[in-house]
Order: sequence, then C-alpha cells, then structure tokens
Amino acid sequence: MSTGLLNPPLDRSTPPPVANSYRAPAILAASGAVAAAVLFWVVSGSLTDDAYISLSAARNLAVHGEWAIVHGLTANTSTSPLNVLALGALTLLTRLWGPGDPLLALGILNVAVTALLGWVLARIGRRLGLGPFWAVLGGALVVFNPFVLSAVGLEVLLIPAAVAVMVWFALDGRATWFGAAAGMAALVRLDLLVFVLVIAALSPAIRGQVRQALGGFAAIAAPWYLFSWLILGSALPDTFLIKQGQASDVGGYNYLTGPVMYFESNPWRTVAAFGPAALGLVLLLLALFSYARHRTRPLPVPGAVLALGLSGALYYGAYVVLDTVPYHWYYVAPATTLAMFAVLAAGIYWTTSRDTTDRAAVGALAGALAVLGAGAVYFDVEGGLPWEAPPIFGNWASAHDYERVGRAVGTLVGDAPVRSPGEIGTLAYFCECVIVDEFSDRGLVVEDRLVPRLAEASEPARTLLRANYAFFDYRLAPVDPAFDLRYGEGRGPGGPMSWEVFSAARGVGHFTLVPLAAG
Repeated sequence: MSTGLLNPPLDRSTPPPVANSYRAPAILAASGAVAAAVLFWVVSGSLTDDAYISLSAARNLAVHGEWAIVHGLTANTSTSPLNVLALGALTLLTRLWGPGDPLLALGILNVAVTALLGWVLARIGRRLGLGPFWAVLGGALVVFNPFVLSAVGLEVLLIPAAVAVMVWFALDGRATWFGAAAGMAALVRLDLLVFVLVIAALSPAIRGQVRQALGGFAAIAAPWYLFSWLILGSALPDTFLIKQGQASDVGGYNYLTGPVMYFESNPWRTVAAFGPAALGLVLLLLALFSYARHRTRPLPVPGAVLALGLSGALYYGAYVVLDTVPYHWYYVAPATTLAMFAVLAAGIYWTTSRDTTDRAAVGALAGALAVLGAGAVYFDVEGGLPWEAPPIFGNWASAHDYERVGRAVGTLVGDAPVRSPGEIGTLAYFCECVIVDEFSDRGLVVEDRLVPRLAEASEPARTLLRANYAFFDYRLAPVDPAFDLRYGEGRGPGGPMSWEVFSAARGVGHFTLVPLAAG
C-alpha cells in the first residue's frame, strides 16, 4: 500500500503554464479586500485596549510627529513599529479631509494587508502547481481565526502576510527581495526573526545569495532600529522589560498551558482556532520523518514551505522557554503559519498522490481543515453582528464604556496628569489627556523596570541591557499625577467622578477618579 503523505513531490522547479498568471491572484486579492472590509465592520466597535494603544500612537505620530501614546511624552513601547508607522501614515492621509481618523486608517490597512495575503498565497499556490482552492482555504483559516479577529488593531494580520511574502520570494529565489521582506518582518515584530532565519536556512536559493539577502534586510530594517537606538534611547522597545516574566498575571497560566486556559473557557472555539495548526504540526512531523527515512531524496515539500511550519513550531517553543504571558495575540504567529503550512502541504500531497487511497486521505485532511474554518466562522458570528465584545476578551470594560469614561475624565482633568488604572489604550485615545503608566511614561520604566533589572541581572545579560539603553537618558523622572483613576469590581459609589462599566469577561465594575495630594 502506498503512503501518499510520505511520498516525495514531483519536480516543482518551474511553475506550470497558466494563461494569465495574474488573474487568480487578483481575484483572490479582491476577495480578501472585500472580506476584510466586512470583518472590520464586525470588529471595529469592540477593539481591545491594546489595539487602542496602537491607534493612540498612530494619531500622535500623524498629528504631532511624536513617537508617543500620550502627547508630549515620548515612549518606546510599540512592539510593532511597522504597524504604528503604517497606521500613522494612513492617519496622516485621512487628515486631507478631516482632523485625522486612526480608526479609518486601521480599516484601510486591514483591507490592504488582507488583499496582499490573498495575492501572495495565490502566487505561492501557482509556484507549487496548486489550484486556487488551496490559497482560498489558507487565507480563510487566517482571517476568520477568532484569535486573529479578537486582536485586530495589533499586528495580527501583518504577521502572516509578512511571513507569506518571505516564503513567496524564497520559492522564487529572489534573495534581495527576500531580504527586504525579512526586514519588513523584523519591523512587524522583532521576534519574527525566527521565521527569517529558518526560511533562509531551508531555502537553497537564499543560502546561495546571502549577501544580497543581507543587503535587502539591512536597507529596510537598519534605519528604524538605528533611529530607535540613537533617538528613542533603546533599539528594543521597553515592552521587552515590561512583559517579561508576567505569566503569573494570568491565573498562573503561561504560554505553554495557555491553550488549556482557552479550552476550559470555550472548548470548541479553541479547537477551531488551534485545530489547523495542530494538523499542520502533524504534517510537519510526517514530512520530517519522511526526510529522515530517505535522506537521499529531496524534502517531501519545498524547503521554504517546510520552513513555514517548522519556524511556527520553533516560535511556539521559544515563547514557552521565555515563560511569557498567554495573551491571545501571542498565539497568532504559530497558529496562522502552521495553518498555512497545513494547507500548502495538503495541496502538495494532493497533487502528488498516486492512488485513490492517498487522495482519499488527503481529501479527508482538506475536509477537516475546511470544517475547522467553518467552525471559526460560526464562533465569529454566534454572538451577533457587529461585535459588542470580541470572542476572546479580558479587558475591564467594553470599548464603548471605556470611550464614555475616557471622554468624561478628559473633561474633568484638563491638562492635569492622571495615573492609569492598569489599562491605558482606550482611555488615552478618548481622554486625550496626560494619562500615565509604564507604557506612556518612560520615567516609570527607569524607576520600576530598568534600574532594578540592571541591579539583579548577571552577565552577559547586564551588558546587553546596557548596550540596548546606551543612548537612553537615565535621568528621566516619572510624571507626578494629580489624579488616580482606579478600577473596582461591582457597582461604584456613584457621583460625578465614578462610572459604572461592563465587561463581557469580568461583568460589572466601576472606575473612580481620585484627586491626589500635591507632592
């Protein structure tokens, strides 16, 4: 009996002839754009607090020319520089007909990135000799994933798009363009270097043109990171310090056990979100096993495609080692890349299957992926449209309640600084006041994070940390707040400086604005 999943592929060095090689990519890109526009209507009224951190930073960049969450306070807490730069540029564009609209900018960016993802997946499919079905399935598993949609506003769509572009250029053997795409990926998130290194290592065409790849990478990534190091005072953002070792903040769950936490909350939704990645991991192990058995044969899938799955698995492993917080958007990179790998590997095995038994096995796999995608769509719409809250949500208040509180606080405090209750993004966006915590006030980063970390760190960590902050002004002092905005569970005391709120995750709560004694 043949084992189709372990058979080596046909020669795919040259894509099959197609009458119009741009027609299918253009159709898929247009379809992706339409889907993204509809999905943005679904999610735009329920963005998370972290999404509004990005929107606040984009508005300050477009309106004031500052790298800051709060006007007048330079910060370096944007984990995704490219997300903020792109949102800032698009917000600046919207100022041509108004005061600047970061939310509209986010909608435009989502449409553009999803269209790019559709285009690239179609081009990858053509390179591999696959039909358009596989590109459609791969794109759908990304954009309808409830973990992705629950974090719109962050870099959750930029991540799979950036990785897919790298795979495309690696398959085509365009080293300079691969390097440029890798530089973009490093601007999306620096930890995407895991994908850069693995894809380059498993792509013979890139390994043979390392200089060109490095040149393209440096041309795109180096200017930002030099600017960040010399002008902002640290090459790596301050979130590197803020987020480290926070696993105990989420009920004792860490990155490894985070999927268990989500499964306990909603089992079938978690299966729909992680299922394609789990199948991708199975296919990855089969491919590696096949290569280990027959080392004289070529890899069962092209190296760049294998790297798509392998780097997703290694990324997950790296976050487990770092023992980081199981925020849902941290799972987007491995979940989406392993899902895309599962689809591409299934498509390759389908086209190389040699008998009906093999085809049936791969067909069942494709059917399972499609069912999981349909399940994701179900969980996207089950709570009603448009969303009042994302399916995966943990903030203290809904976006609408945070907007109400933020506007009221801004009116009450004027220019006086306010201490954040612990969630700052939506409040800062609608308050447009000086609201401070370690995400907006670098003086707090110095006092609470940087100095203590330097004191406790051993070598070589201390030297690396000092190098990262070599041009930082350690004399920065925290802003002295005049008010403290506090969150409490249950109903509040009432009055003009207290606001009741509701969260789908936490129920009824309240915020209270408390004046602080001077000095």
